[in-house]
Amino acid sequence: MSGRSVSVALLMAAAGGAAWLAGAQAAQPSGEKLVQASDCSSCHAVDRDVVGPAYSSIAKRYDGQTEAIEKLAAKIREGGSGMTPHPDLTEAQRREMAAWVLAQKGSAAPDQSTAKLYSYTGKDGTAIQLDFPLFVEGDSRKVTKDVFHGYQLYNSYCYRCHGTDATGGQLGPDLRHSLAAGMKPREFLSVAMEGRKEKGMPGWAGFLSEGDVVHVYRYVKGRSLDLVPPGRPPSEQD
Repeated sequence: MSGRSVSVALLMAAAGGAAWLAGAQAAQPSGEKLVQASDCSSCHAVDRDVVGPAYSSIAKRYDGQTEAIEKLAAKIREGGSGMTPHPDLTEAQRREMAAWVLAQKGSAAPDQSTAKLYSYTGKDGTAIQLDFPLFVEGDSRKVTKDVFHGYQLYNSYCYRCHGTDATGGQLGPDLRHSLAAGMKPREFLSVAMEGRKEKGMPGWAGFLSEGDVVHVYRYVKGRSLDLVPPGRPPSEQD
């Protein structure tokens, strides 16, 4: 093979290698996909606090700091202050995740001032307003899909400690009383996700999603107001 042929072959090989590398890099998960695939979204959202601070708040906290990506990647690796460590991720993955989080500093929280309210009447005639629907519109007997999903989750994971129909048990308190005493949705979410190790309660972060726990909260809230009946409630799926 002539020198010219060898040079052409090497150039073609190099071009092919570059194309392969570009394709491999494009196929790699982005920071956002890595975040979504991890347990991060159990405790964080982009524009609002959940159990942990919003990604936008984290980005603002690190804004202007030197080596912000390295610092946040180390936090993802080591955890702490209630945050689960992630030592099984590679350093490259943690840096991608950190870079994506740091890019969320301009994300604004949704406007809650116009949130729709749903009105119900308690058994004693008391007017009740909630910021989510308990029942299917036009049918006060059937609970929504979200509330029914909360019932299913409760009866899969919660009833052993907190009692059937959220009435309390030997191992856990009556959650109806906790909500009636003023426990807010975020506190409910925080307790469910982080757990209470000193009381033997496991944390559900990484197993149940934020949406799952919100659905459980809505079911228990309906039980605490005595609007959702005991047993399997009729639902729009029936």
